Amino acid sequence: MEFRPRALENLEMNPVFWKGKSVFVTGHTGFKGSWVCLWLQMLGARVTGYALKPPTRPSLFDLASLGRSMKSITADVRDLARLQAALRRAKPQIVLHMAAQALVRDSYADPVGTYSTNVMGTVNMLEAVREVKSVRVAAIVTSDKCYENREWRAGYREDEPMGGHDPYSSSKGCAELVTAAYRRSFFSGSGTAVASTRAGNVIGGGDWSRDRLVPDALRAFTAGKPLRVRSPDAVRPWQHVLDPLNGYLTLAERLWDDASSYSGAWNFGPADEENKPVSWVVTELVRRWGNGAKWIVDRAQQPHEAEVLRLDCSKARAQLKWHPAVDLATALDSVIEWHRRHAGGENARKLTEEQITRFQDGLSR
Repeated sequence: MEFRPRALENLEMNPVFWKGKSVFVTGHTGFKGSWVCLWLQMLGARVTGYALKPPTRPSLFDLASLGRSMKSITADVRDLARLQAALRRAKPQIVLHMAAQALVRDSYADPVGTYSTNVMGTVNMLEAVREVKSVRVAAIVTSDKCYENREWRAGYREDEPMGGHDPYSSSKGCAELVTAAYRRSFFSGSGTAVASTRAGNVIGGGDWSRDRLVPDALRAFTAGKPLRVRSPDAVRPWQHVLDPLNGYLTLAERLWDDASSYSGAWNFGPADEENKPVSWVVTELVRRWGNGAKWIVDRAQQPHEAEVLRLDCSKARAQLKWHPAVDLATALDSVIEWHRRHAGGENARKLTEEQITRFQDGLSR
């Protein structure tokens, strides 16, 4: 399998920029956090991570031995004093705030924990950034679910109202409002650029999360069981994990040079044609996996989830020259390749580095 990025103009991220930069990443033990920390290390950045223990077993963080190649702090973003102390010691130039309670269904079970992590965790991060003068760029990662979902067929733009039916989505809308208020109240003209990022439904190797479609599918197929699908007609903005991460890093570079032009909110989602229903994705996974894999509809009553969710990424395309680079079919191939090769005994870190290298090579063609 090879990544087949779309034709691009004005390549986005500049790998040379990151060499020697000090970067502080919260949520580094999670799926996306592990991918971005490994990528930053490959680029020559000095990375400090701050997060709870990995949320799954196995985890990409543990399998890739990321804790041995970066400063890793096990702590909670809800602990303001400890977060402030960690940021002061690290003296980072760039902050990527990715720590979160990241699952819709878990937010129904623990709304208080969801709000305290996603909202007050963001407040604490921005409070810590306020007092550490070394920070020149802070990117707050939220979610495509931050918007007040009206089940539109069109994609949501960055200036659409925040909202959310469930506690998770609402908490992400709140985190966006917090970020905007702090940016206007405390960071305007301060020398620190603050932005927020909203990605789609990311997929990639090394994700063992519960209640996420692709990890659930691979678990079921490996066990020889049918995948039970809750909402086969739901449409989501699927994308390979490296696409939004490329957006975050590109944005950080622009913020470094021009805070006034690039501070604000940014969508990093897939191309319009890659917004597919769940049934399409699982059918493609079944076809690629083979070996008797199948899926069935789960008829049990489920908590509310949006039926249609799309992102309008025209702002990022026009102003950052960022484009989604990996089509969905290739993204699914890459996930299956990663997990099959890992199950066959290959090293998780080398597999992930190989896919990052192929992604970068595709962008440079």
